[in-house]
Amino acid sequence: MRNRSFTFWLFLAPVIIGLGVVVVIPFLYGLVYSFTNWNGLTATEFLGFQNYIALFQEEEFMKSIWFTIKFSFASVILLNVFGLGLALLVTRNIKSNNLLRTVFFMPNLIGGLILGFIWQFIFVSVFDDIGELTGIESLQGWLSTAETGFWGLVILTAWQMAGYIMIIYIAYLENIPNELIEAAKIDGASSFQRFKNITFPLVAPAFTVSMFLTLSTSFKIYDQNLSLTNGGPGNKTQMVAMEIVKTAFAENEMAYAQAKAVIFFLIVAVVALTQVYYNKKREVDL
Repeated sequence: MRNRSFTFWLFLAPVIIGLGVVVVIPFLYGLVYSFTNWNGLTATEFLGFQNYIALFQEEEFMKSIWFTIKFSFASVILLNVFGLGLALLVTRNIKSNNLLRTVFFMPNLIGGLILGFIWQFIFVSVFDDIGELTGIESLQGWLSTAETGFWGLVILTAWQMAGYIMIIYIAYLENIPNELIEAAKIDGASSFQRFKNITFPLVAPAFTVSMFLTLSTSFKIYDQNLSLTNGGPGNKTQMVAMEIVKTAFAENEMAYAQAKAVIFFLIVAVVALTQVYYNKKREVDL
């Protein structure tokens, strides 16, 4: 670090300043306010850990955490399976590779609110019509129960982000030396054996990156949750981000909401960093 030139720090300065002003300083202010009775304008009393004790006793907040954990677990699995599957598909020697990559990546360019309303129409109207025509009752009344609302959110997220995760896997798949694959073919290795013993170990770093992104994104989803289910029915599909926003702006309990945000930050940080540490160790083993 001592050998860095003045030009290096000059170019880096705007990023550091922006990160400090937009992220670090507001976070520190929020941390301080979470110990007070801050109402968004002033803080007149220091409450200590009162807000933190109250949030762990709040049933709705704990339910939203549990729902978010379940959603993140399902989303991470599907996103990485679909992302890797799409990457394996578009890295084959077929003429429509570039077209397929564009098509699969396009949903990631659409805003979460718009996607939520699009899929709400699909789940509520299209599924209902198909259910009536085919007599499949399970397709009718989607998003009207906590279970279908949960899977609706998972499907939306997987459809939106699978193309983005695909790009990460493509970058690693295209760096695998063709000589290794050809040698395995000559030795008589099947497609599954080549994937298990060559492809999978060499794309292990991609799992670390993609799982970190999918985990952190799944935990922080708000706009899709708002537009698809709005937390319903009965707040049973309400994720943590929406619950915090509701506490802050609907119930006007800013300090209490800030305490929830701090706990939420700690949960996401611990889960994400633990996942990175574990996957880094697996990379060495592979």
